[in-house]
Amino acid sequence: MVKPQTNRKLPNSRIQHNAPHSGILKYWFGRLCLQITGWKIVDNLPPEGKFLIVGAPHTSNWDFPLALLTVFTLRLKIAWMGKHTIFRKPFGGFMRWLGGIAINRSSSSGVVDQIADKFKTSEKLVLALAAEGTRKKSDYWKSGFYWIALKAQVPIVCGYLDYPTREAGFGLSFIPTGDMKKDMDRIREFFCDKRGKIPENASTVRLRDEGT
Repeated sequence: MVKPQTNRKLPNSRIQHNAPHSGILKYWFGRLCLQITGWKIVDNLPPEGKFLIVGAPHTSNWDFPLALLTVFTLRLKIAWMGKHTIFRKPFGGFMRWLGGIAINRSSSSGVVDQIADKFKTSEKLVLALAAEGTRKKSDYWKSGFYWIALKAQVPIVCGYLDYPTREAGFGLSFIPTGDMKKDMDRIREFFCDKRGKIPENASTVRLRDEGT
């Protein structure tokens, strides 16, 4: 069963997690914007300093700015993946400052191995992925997030935006067991009552690797 959520409100700007953190100005900006728009934050981040966030449902262009405001408010610094060519001079340093991780798709080691190795060599790292990969309805999620977390043995953290309740944050977190069907059943149960801005665009919470 999915562990019940506890809505832990943020009384001040103190950092309440062990993950990489962002600055105080981003905190106040994010908090102000979310208060003005009426969004509530649910802070159920795991105690680990390394984890992988899978965000859903992704149905609108509004999801990205709202997700950014959420991580700003939690003072959480997230990383993202990008093709290695965008990390060359003169903008490479800036891309890394923004949290980018260079991925060489022509390398003999695949993307999963490269990111898993990055997790293993980092003291703290939080990687955020949109498993749906599109704002349009799809029959499957992309499975990369699962294989990365499994190989690196870091928790998968479910991040969400629930538009009917105007609630944003993080809930279920667990280290994948290798039993994909069982692990995905937990994720499906968590996201079953979360609704995006355009519900009909929501993708089915299922990986092609699960089979039928």
